[in-house]
Amino acid sequence: MDDHGLFRESLSRLLESEPDFRIVATCATAAEALEMLRRERVDIVLLDYDLGDENGLGLVERARAASARARILMVTAGMPDQVTVRAFEAGCSGIFLKHSPPGELVDAIHKVMEGDLWLDSGAIRSLVGGVRVKSEQQQSAESLTPRERAVLKAVFEGLSNKEIAAKLTLSESSVKAALQQLFEKTGVRTRSQLVRIALEQHAGDWLADEVT
Repeated sequence: MDDHGLFRESLSRLLESEPDFRIVATCATAAEALEMLRRERVDIVLLDYDLGDENGLGLVERARAASARARILMVTAGMPDQVTVRAFEAGCSGIFLKHSPPGELVDAIHKVMEGDLWLDSGAIRSLVGGVRVKSEQQQSAESLTPRERAVLKAVFEGLSNKEIAAKLTLSESSVKAALQQLFEKTGVRTRSQLVRIALEQHAGDWLADEVT
């Protein structure tokens, strides 16, 4: 869903060239999108943030209610850091920036459909920069080991345990152990919760050394 017709058409052509994608509909307004979600079975919604007189965040909860099955990936030119955090809190599965390479969008869609979260590297840098000063003024969080930091960064990239092991030259059992330590330090049980906690509470500390 995007209020710019040319972008909708270009994006549709890009995704239709992928053998495992099928475009159900393209929409310019929230009303059109909600009506379509009531009629059609949709796996994933690509949703812009800036919709002219509307914004995509206001549509997220209504879209999820209209189609509980659908995952939502926001495809946007950019949005404030606090809105990025709110988008995940509202149930979005990812944020993709429009200036990123088209091939990465295909990767993002696949990751989201596998149940992972996607956060564009540009959005990560923005969040880290925005919270660094605030984080320095807060009580220091429990520090992470270099391995835990590397695994956390790979989780942000949407990699599976097997992919993380290959990237970091570790065994899968070592990756699982590092993840378990991260879960214990944050008090969470899932990767999605881990991403949210890291973004909201520890970005200036845990992510600062990993993002350039």
